[in-house]
Amino acid sequence: MPKTSHLAFACATAFALTAAHGTPTLRCQLTYAGSTQTLDATPVRNPYPVASVDVGGRFRFKVVAVGEGTQLEYIKLYAYLDTRRQPVLVQQATYLPPFVNTSSLTGKQFVYAGEVERELQYECGLQGVAP
Repeated sequence: MPKTSHLAFACATAFALTAAHGTPTLRCQLTYAGSTQTLDATPVRNPYPVASVDVGGRFRFKVVAVGEGTQLEYIKLYAYLDTRRQPVLVQQATYLPPFVNTSSLTGKQFVYAGEVERELQYECGLQGVAP
């Protein structure tokens, strides 16, 4: 096996071990108007200070993973339409244990909002949870 293959295998193994036994990480891919951004979230004890992030100037997205260590109590996802007055909640989803390490916890989601029904797409995967 060439040196680069050994290095790639070692890196992949290290990532897999970290994901299997490290801090849970929820990774969301958010797509709006052909542009994709990644949002990573780790557990927090207090969900209230978690801020939403801007998605293309039209939506806001908030990920709250509540728990401690490798244990998650729940996950909540919020999608908002960003209006002139204030963000307006258009979707909220709650995920409860038992959680499994998966590349797609949510499946591909499509959210439509606004006068011309703008489309936000997202998909979130979870790694590092204890069985």
